[in-house]
Amino acid sequence: MASLLEQMKKAGLVNEHKAKQAKKEKYQQTKQQKPSAGNEAAELAAQAAALKVEKDRQLNLERQQQLAEKAKQAELKQILTSNRLNGFGGEIAYSFAHNNKVKTLKVNAKTHHGLVNGLIRIARFNEDYILISDVAAEKVAQRDENVLVPVVANDDGLSDEERDYYAKFAIPDDLVW
Repeated sequence: MASLLEQMKKAGLVNEHKAKQAKKEKYQQTKQQKPSAGNEAAELAAQAAALKVEKDRQLNLERQQQLAEKAKQAELKQILTSNRLNGFGGEIAYSFAHNNKVKTLKVNAKTHHGLVNGLIRIARFNEDYILISDVAAEKVAQRDENVLVPVVANDDGLSDEERDYYAKFAIPDDLVW
């Protein structure tokens, strides 16, 4: 059985030169098609590599955020432990609201005055409430505002003129509610 090319030569339809040229063109076409399959594989490999790089970048970013959070918590702990006020116990009850619950601390007069005037702040630390200075509270607020117990603003809705008027009437200190 002869090939199609040989049969065409015998029939006189194709000469030797045209047969070689057709064979060469066919070879060129198959050669060009093979690299395109290789290009597809290379493109898929490049896409996979790009996805891997993006995934690695995301993981690295998450790790950095976790480390930054740990460092922030360590700084917070160090600030709270080093600036914790001691010796504030006394007979005066200071009540404050935290997480929709009213809490009470027994403090002395000096500490009570500091709490009322904002010189001393209350912070939540290790499931307990501690007292820290307002300077330390600013440092804590920069790292995590949620650690500090919010200070209630003393806004009674009165104008300055009304406050001056009511200031004339003294409230006795012995009044207990």
